[in-house]
Amino acid sequence: MNFKLKALTKSIWVFHVSAGSCNNCDIEILDCLTPRFDVERFGIQLVGSVRHADALLITGAMNKKSVPLMKKIYEQAPKPCVVVAVGQCALSQHMFKDSYNVEGPLDSILPVDVYIPGCPPRPEAIIDGIVKLVKKVRGEK
Repeated sequence: MNFKLKALTKSIWVFHVSAGSCNNCDIEILDCLTPRFDVERFGIQLVGSVRHADALLITGAMNKKSVPLMKKIYEQAPKPCVVVAVGQCALSQHMFKDSYNVEGPLDSILPVDVYIPGCPPRPEAIIDGIVKLVKKVRGEK
């Protein structure tokens, strides 16, 4: 097993990127960090730099200005990097689907590993997505 992948099984450092969202998903992500839901028990920790991240947590619809920035952020992340799409805007563009400024869902721009649906997704759904992420990184089914 690769040393990097082995490290990912113990503690996953996450960099959160908001690509023009309405901030409801961002609020729910912050709610997961509170003692009530406590995602740190899974080894999840938010980091301030994408260069230290093991996973990218992306919210919001991909608009024309955010697509090149998102690709640049993904390129700066150390590989292997897991991409998590949070919220309906990142998954399917939701209410912005026919907007002139929206490029497409996140999986048409970056390879997405875990999807967390909802508008906004509840903390329980985010925790379920994190558990799926940990299982995927460990190679479990």
